[in-house]
Amino acid sequence: MTALSGTIAAGFPGSLSGSLVDGEHRYPLRIFYEDTDAGGVVYHARYLNFAERARTEVLRLLGIEQTELRDRSGVVFALRRCSLDFRRPARLDDLVEVRSRFTALKGASLVADQSIWRADEVLVRLEVEVASVRNDGRPTRIPETVRAALQPYLMPMEQG
Repeated sequence: MTALSGTIAAGFPGSLSGSLVDGEHRYPLRIFYEDTDAGGVVYHARYLNFAERARTEVLRLLGIEQTELRDRSGVVFALRRCSLDFRRPARLDDLVEVRSRFTALKGASLVADQSIWRADEVLVRLEVEVASVRNDGRPTRIPETVRAALQPYLMPMEQG
């Protein structure tokens, strides 16, 4: 963890990176004009941005800075697969929350279930798989330090 990230985490607990609640990461964000179409409805691709931001921030909360991971281990995460289920639109000025749970930790990939909520209403559900890749784009095992940080928060999908 860098000195700057340590300062942010210590100075603003949870406010910038969200919080972990019962193994679930919760990341609040406001819908801005730049996120919407002319009618004030969130443009569909922005939900992917919100989910990406939340995944980055949960790693940060766990002490994993992606720039350090890249610089020290030569590893980055790349989106491999994603499915979205749009249920309701978010709108300009809404306060929403991205909720993330890790459901599988494989050799070179990580699966997360994410959802975007407005109050007690789910707006979008996402299932995301990210691959651990080297700088040349080839798959590589997730580093042990990352695995150790993620393992306590792994919540396999319930069957049924």
